[in-house]
Amino acid sequence: MQEAMHGPDLSPVGLILQAGPVVQGVMAILALASIACWAVAIEKAILLARLKKEVQRLQDTEAQHSGENLAARLHRAAAREWSEGREAGESRGEYRERIERAMRDVLSSALRGMQGGVPLLATTGAVGPFVGLFGTVWGIMGSFQGIAKMQDTSLSVVAPGIAEALLATAIGLVAAIPAVIAYNRITLRFGRLRQEALAGIAVVGARLSARPPRASRAAE
Repeated sequence: MQEAMHGPDLSPVGLILQAGPVVQGVMAILALASIACWAVAIEKAILLARLKKEVQRLQDTEAQHSGENLAARLHRAAAREWSEGREAGESRGEYRERIERAMRDVLSSALRGMQGGVPLLATTGAVGPFVGLFGTVWGIMGSFQGIAKMQDTSLSVVAPGIAEALLATAIGLVAAIPAVIAYNRITLRFGRLRQEALAGIAVVGARLSARPPRASRAAE
């Protein structure tokens, strides 16, 4: 009686509670995906800030490269190749390439490990609107079934079902749009830092190959 006097609850919370199980399931999936995407975006923002510092340290000849950070691992990889010296018949350019290749292998492995979770952003950005649209279609189908059952096409009968259906699309967009923005920014920053790291690797390779170990010089 009270609902008839005041009309259906069209607030977001009311629409979610009134929605059918399928539409509620769609909303729940999108909400969880959105939370996961925000967690990935925040974690990667912190990680990229730390990675930027490591890349800057890579070219610092006076920095102490110890521990398990990326700069230290890259320098240890370079030092291993440098300490082996130039092989018989190996040119300086080939020696430098061997040092840099060892560093690039470490860099590629590290970057692959750091990008875990990023595909979730791309998936949510691409699929989220369509999942929301599925909830919308399902909700509208339920509204038409209600119209057929009640033989009433008044706004009070049609509005709740359509509103909850459209809410599913809105939630899909709310999940997808930040995910797309975060994915583009994160991949762009990873790409830029990779290029900066490769430039640092080239500097380190040139510096080490210019002064091979004593054993290598003696062999020459």
